Amino acid sequence: MKYLVMVQGTQADYEAMAGQGSASSPAWNEKDMQAMFAFMQKINDDLAESGELVDGQGLTAPAQSRHVSLDGEGRPVITDGPYGETKEVLAGYWVLDCASLERVTEIAALVARCPQPEGAPEYPVVIRPLAGSGDDV
Repeated sequence: MKYLVMVQGTQADYEAMAGQGSASSPAWNEKDMQAMFAFMQKINDDLAESGELVDGQGLTAPAQSRHVSLDGEGRPVITDGPYGETKEVLAGYWVLDCASLERVTEIAALVARCPQPEGAPEYPVVIRPLAGSGDDV
């Protein structure tokens, strides 16, 4: 069964990782960043070695995104970020091919342990089965 495992963040979190902290997200320093990168690289390496990793990517800050919707006449309406009304957004993901929901849950629990500065917001790691990859829910 294939699963999408997602981590979340906000524009403030991306700014904090660039050293510009706020009341909602303290600034990260170089040591914090290196610890996070090393942790995530180990997860990626282990998943690749086990054959469970299909794909995984970190995403750029919400300020670099674009929303496309339609107006009342069906014409595209394009809005560039950042989006003040947006809270958490997808910050990165893995597509994993795991033997069971229990196994992917173990991996998500490991991802949730990623090191970060004291006081940084914690978001749940979200698991979604991919439709058509096994027993569709």
